[in-house]
Amino acid sequence: MEFNIDYIAHTNRIADENPYIKVLISFFFLLSALIVSNNYYSIAVIIISSILILAVARVSLKDYLKFLAIPFSFTFLTCLFLLFFFPQGAYIWDSGYWGIGITTYSYYISVLTFFRVFACFSSLGFLALTTPISDVMHVLRSVHVPKIFCEISVLMYNAIFIFIERTETMRNAQKSRLGYLTTSMTAFKSFGTMFSNLFIISLEKSDTLQRSLDSRCYTGELPVYKPDRTKSSYPKLVN
Repeated sequence: MEFNIDYIAHTNRIADENPYIKVLISFFFLLSALIVSNNYYSIAVIIISSILILAVARVSLKDYLKFLAIPFSFTFLTCLFLLFFFPQGAYIWDSGYWGIGITTYSYYISVLTFFRVFACFSSLGFLALTTPISDVMHVLRSVHVPKIFCEISVLMYNAIFIFIERTETMRNAQKSRLGYLTTSMTAFKSFGTMFSNLFIISLEKSDTLQRSLDSRCYTGELPVYKPDRTKSSYPKLVN
């Protein structure tokens, strides 16, 4: 099975626990990691969030690493740029070319940025991997977050999974036709064809989504599921 964050959020060990507590924990760690400029605190947030995800929620290590893979790539490149191209302070290492080198300040700011960003992603990972989107939206609506923000978030969340599924399908189809194994030019052409098709499919899907909403009497507001975990009953809808 491919990595599916929505499936993990619905099947982990604490998926049915109080969403208010999970949102509070996640946002507390997120905001404190942004405010506190301390590497040790950021590392502590990463460790605590990882323990909650792996040991408490019982999310597999493989899925957790997949969740962090893309953020790690962007964070690594950003911190690498800060490390070599931020010439302030005394030089620790100087390449002698175009001012490229490592200074005391660039080393400090790159390490601080790396751990801070990963602490924030770990905090968000706890929320994303343990709490279904319906519960998150219910919490946001209950604290009077604007309805338009919640509705756009739900639609974007749904569109992301459709986009990922179509991308994977087209990539597998191209691989089966040796679209990436012959020459670099063929791989580049396959990559461009895939993204041009994705653009067209995105327009078609957006039109289909709008027609679906209109056919269900959409008036500009989506009802949000209100979880009732105290007794067995039908789901309640709140406007």
